[in-house]
Amino acid sequence: MKDLEFEQKRSLTRLEAADQLEQLAAALRHGGNAELELGPGKLTLRIPDELRSEIEVEVGDGQVELEVELKWPTAPAEG
Repeated sequence: MKDLEFEQKRSLTRLEAADQLEQLAAALRHGGNAELELGPGKLTLRIPDELRSEIEVEVGDGQVELEVELKWPTAPAEG
């Protein structure tokens, strides 16, 4: 069972997509508690110093699909 799941699907212009990625990049650079504006609301996430990433590109059926996935544990690392 997931503690929280958020999914958003919508059409964006190229510039809107770039703005969204820049906002995410700024949150990743800053780390800690990052606030992301997603549509009508805001999502606050704790972003640690270490992340796991996966990038997937699929080309088929007349379209390109690019997925960027970032993962990290919900509990802060002990140390």
